[in-house]
Amino acid sequence: MKNRLLHYLSDFSALFFPKICAGCGHILVSQEKYICTSCLFHLPITNFHLDSNNQVARQLWGKFPFEHAAAMFLLRRKSRVERILYQIKYANRPQLAYFLGKQYGETLAKSNVFTDVDVIIPIPLHKNKLNKRGYNQSFYLAKGIGMGLSKPILEHGLIREKDNISQTKKSRLERYDNVLNVFMCPDQDRLRGKHVLLVDDVLTTGATLTAAAEQLVAAGCILSVLTLARA
Repeated sequence: MKNRLLHYLSDFSALFFPKICAGCGHILVSQEKYICTSCLFHLPITNFHLDSNNQVARQLWGKFPFEHAAAMFLLRRKSRVERILYQIKYANRPQLAYFLGKQYGETLAKSNVFTDVDVIIPIPLHKNKLNKRGYNQSFYLAKGIGMGLSKPILEHGLIREKDNISQTKKSRLERYDNVLNVFMCPDQDRLRGKHVLLVDDVLTTGATLTAAAEQLVAAGCILSVLTLARA
């Protein structure tokens, strides 16, 4: 009786405050959550985790040592994935990152790849940007992946010491200069010898991931990398 009442209340609320698909903007039906069935079907899932020679791995080769590297989606301009990322980062929808991260983690758990990591660390935001946005989307993504993989999250395994300006409009070289000496690993002894899964929302040039990875490698970690999307 209680569940039925909650269902009726949810349907009534949806008449005035409809839930919108993050991918296409259409109204979700009662069984859909965050993303409509059509968008979920058409999202460009990469399956990079099944190919050690994938695009993400090739892009990061030579920048830092790692065991595995992959991304869930390919990112194209004016695409469903671009709209979803915008919703996650700028429309106060961190649970969307958790939802997709959990799906990705469950997919990874069915393979033998990424299941040997010890701990998951998200790329951190500087406290100023965190206070302004209210959440770190990479933390929610990592939390979802951790749930799917049954792996622990170390939210503050890395600290962002500098409030560097956005990477969005910078050239490739400027992006690397912009994140130079930005990150710090506060507890190196705890992480030494651990297999760390480093998580970020988007891989573009690899500058941010490289700067963060360098700190973890210096701490004696074994690294793997996941992002929600690759541009």
